[in-house]
Amino acid sequence: MELADKDSKNNILFWAKRLYQRGMSPSVSGNISVKHKDGILISASGTCMNDMDENDVVFIDYDGNLKEGNKKPSSEKIMHSEIYTRRDDINAIIHCHCPLITAFAVAGLPIKKPILPDFALYWDEIPLIPYYCPSSADLAVAVGECFEKNNVALLKNHGVVLGDTSLQNAFYKLDLLRAYVEIYFGAEVLGGAMAIPKKGVSEIKKLYRK
Repeated sequence: MELADKDSKNNILFWAKRLYQRGMSPSVSGNISVKHKDGILISASGTCMNDMDENDVVFIDYDGNLKEGNKKPSSEKIMHSEIYTRRDDINAIIHCHCPLITAFAVAGLPIKKPILPDFALYWDEIPLIPYYCPSSADLAVAVGECFEKNNVALLKNHGVVLGDTSLQNAFYKLDLLRAYVEIYFGAEVLGGAMAIPKKGVSEIKKLYRK
């Protein structure tokens, strides 16, 4: 009996391909997962998001042990597990090395200027986690702690990780963040990214959170 159904795997494959085709997960970087029954469905290590098939989606328990599949799970499996363990409301996670977003992480800057209404609605700030070796237990714990109060974080000199109720919602939020940084860089070139006034931010939150 399979632990993971075909529809759940196909859901991961669908959003993984969109992640690559949107330019947010170059080469074989990044990983993607969903909660599934008593464990986690996660992309296999060293896979290109655009070229994945069902064999590239494996099932692990919350300790990172492989329970189904014949490929090695993503090296960031413990980071995914830490987030799911700490947040019952998060059902899907995307971790990627989107070049535009990661530029902030490389510069050591949190993303916090409210230049777009959608950004102001969802976030006050995208926090920056200090550098830890990728795939390390230290990184996993730091991300897990950050996610106790956040749904997204920049990883210094590394990338970004975002969690939500579904992969669809996670992808849309990540794509919004990618658009934000693209507009930010363009505005800086044109003379400076201007923030929405504090009163305007408050109005946005009151209007759309009713």
